[in-house]
Amino acid sequence: MANSQSVGVFVPTTNVWDVNEIYSTEVTSPAFKELLVRLYQNLNNIAQALNVKDSAIYNTQEFVNGQLYFANPALSSTSTTTPRMRQVMRKVINFGALPDTGTKTAAHGITVNSSTTLTRAYASASDTTGNNYIPIPYASPTLVNNIELKVDGTNVTIITGSNRSAFTVCYVVVEYLTS
Repeated sequence: MANSQSVGVFVPTTNVWDVNEIYSTEVTSPAFKELLVRLYQNLNNIAQALNVKDSAIYNTQEFVNGQLYFANPALSSTSTTTPRMRQVMRKVINFGALPDTGTKTAAHGITVNSSTTLTRAYASASDTTGNNYIPIPYASPTLVNNIELKVDGTNVTIITGSNRSAFTVCYVVVEYLTS
């Protein structure tokens, strides 16, 4: 198990700067140059942490969400391409109402090729009249109430075994790698 202190990216919150020292340090002195180096290092640490955070933006346009996956295992050790962490893309599909006991598809508009890998697909549906909400896929001990979610190269598909048309708002979130 990994050391919990080495997991994740964190910016230190204890950098304390003596304001008097900043004002009293001669701008041509080595101490002032050292201060600038430390400031630049702190700004770089902040930028690096921000660039790998999981952004809470759920847009209908493709968006780099900040999640990073391990280097592509298909790249062999003799490859001329340097292995690097892979960014995850996110897209939300405004699916509309769920079907009445059947299948409904909606185009996702994602450019899919042989290097595309799905990392997550999930949805949530809202019955705004009855104030009922369900996650999708939805598993029920009553088989007819199950709801299936599928993604292919062109569409997202939701299959309902019972009438779910009261759920008039549904958002499908698709997250994927492109390399």
